Amino acid sequence: MLLKKTKHVLAVATLLLGFGSFGCTDDAKPEEPVQPTAQAEAAKAPEPAAPAEVFAPKTVFFAFDDYSLNGDAQSNLQGLADHLKKTQNAVVQIEGHCDERGSVEYNLALGERRAQSVKNYLVQLGVEGGRLSTISYGEEKPSSDGHDEAAWAKNRRAEFTLTNQ
Repeated sequence: MLLKKTKHVLAVATLLLGFGSFGCTDDAKPEEPVQPTAQAEAAKAPEPAAPAEVFAPKTVFFAFDDYSLNGDAQSNLQGLADHLKKTQNAVVQIEGHCDERGSVEYNLALGERRAQSVKNYLVQLGVEGGRLSTISYGEEKPSSDGHDEAAWAKNRRAEFTLTNQ
């Protein structure tokens, strides 16, 4: 019985191998591989992804003990407003900061007035107020650790955290 099965397996293997080696050929020249056209290649290849637009809002600076927006601040905010109007799913947290002079309570209040001033201006420029939030850090997160006018000027600012929803 084992011999009969072995002969059967050998016969099947011979047929399969023989068919692949000799069978069904008409001695014709094998076909040349077809080269895809440039158009077909372009259709297959995915388009390279366009680089994501990276937008970094510019910091807005303030005068000592002030929360009004000067011309540079308004210009910077115009750029932010333009970006926000194009990017409907973007939301912004506006952070108000102060220098180290003044009490903690006073600086927290001044930082909030600075952030609110920025928010109000962005709303005037056509940005939806619901996409803007404010927070005051007062003097807690200085940009510069110095204790002179140059350092204080860098710390009197509004910064932005931009996110997409």
